[in-house]
Amino acid sequence: MINAILRASLPAVFLCLISCADKQPSTPLMAAVESDAPVIKKVMNNPEAHEVQILFSEIDRHGDSVSFTDESFRVNSDNYFYPASSVKFPIALLALENIAENDTILSTSKFFVEGDSVETTIREEVKKIFAVSDNDAYNRLFEFLGTDQINSRLEEMNIGPVRIAHRLSVPDADVPQTRPLVFYLNDTTLTQWPTTNNTPVTPLNLNKTMKGDGYYAGDSLIREPMDFSRKNYLPVASLHNLMKRVILPENFSQEETFNLKESDREFVLEAMSALPYTQGYDRKEYYDSYVKFFMFGDTKEPMPEHIKVYNKVGFAYGYLTDCSYIRDEKNDVEFILTATIHVNEDRIYNDNNYEYEEVGIPFLAELGRQIHRSLIKQ
Repeated sequence: MINAILRASLPAVFLCLISCADKQPSTPLMAAVESDAPVIKKVMNNPEAHEVQILFSEIDRHGDSVSFTDESFRVNSDNYFYPASSVKFPIALLALENIAENDTILSTSKFFVEGDSVETTIREEVKKIFAVSDNDAYNRLFEFLGTDQINSRLEEMNIGPVRIAHRLSVPDADVPQTRPLVFYLNDTTLTQWPTTNNTPVTPLNLNKTMKGDGYYAGDSLIREPMDFSRKNYLPVASLHNLMKRVILPENFSQEETFNLKESDREFVLEAMSALPYTQGYDRKEYYDSYVKFFMFGDTKEPMPEHIKVYNKVGFAYGYLTDCSYIRDEKNDVEFILTATIHVNEDRIYNDNNYEYEEVGIPFLAELGRQIHRSLIKQ
């Protein structure tokens, strides 16, 4: 009787073995986007509507060599999305690079923008950019650099397409002429950083620059798509390539990396990973994950000390973007993850009615956790 049962079950077992052999194990990114987690499925039911783009790089270290294993989901640099504050990432690095090439002014030299009462330093503005994504800090560094220098330098680095065009959250944001800066050489001696006349902004020739069904201009609702063609442009692949150059500059040629002093590179890495409270911000208002969406964005609890997140986020017009290098020192796992998602169900812009907390941040947090868990299992 037992032999008969075994003989009868052999074909089924054989078929199972064949089907199991045919089924390839999911990669970390595909396992994440195919997850049954409700916050993932809610978005993955219609990734086109949410304009999802994801780029993931697993980092493998073998002795002195380091390699990337890249995987992408719906990444297309020709499909425009609004990068929001993620543009502050390259501007912070370029400001440090630019000041390092000057013989008389330091990154710790005090300065002010003409017409602005705030006295600060390049380093202080970089800290603000990464700690709480400060718009004024970005705008001051924007005046320091100018768009022509920004865009030509990023083109030299071969990161991919990019166009920085305007300041953030100010009137006349795309005025080509920068405002002069005044630097203190010492307590009594001042020097002026000159203004520059930059190339006027022209429309981008990309897909999907006309967005939504309407937008508010002041109190008036304009019932037509909003035109993003004159706004900043920093696609997922270019943002991801920036992070690679910051984290592992030795993997790239000298021309493709930021020309930073080692002390400046160490400083910027510390700023990228620092939690707001360590920079003097109130921990209740600016909780640990305030600008760290992957893995922890959906909680206000303290982040674990063994996981370091070096990143820059952006959020505006219903777009949420995060570009992160994540290192889990306890489990010896490290990876780079860049993603963007759009959450604007009513398709109206400037109405402050975006599903950041309900849809976008939970999706990005769970995406990071899913990939992190997959890498630990490996």
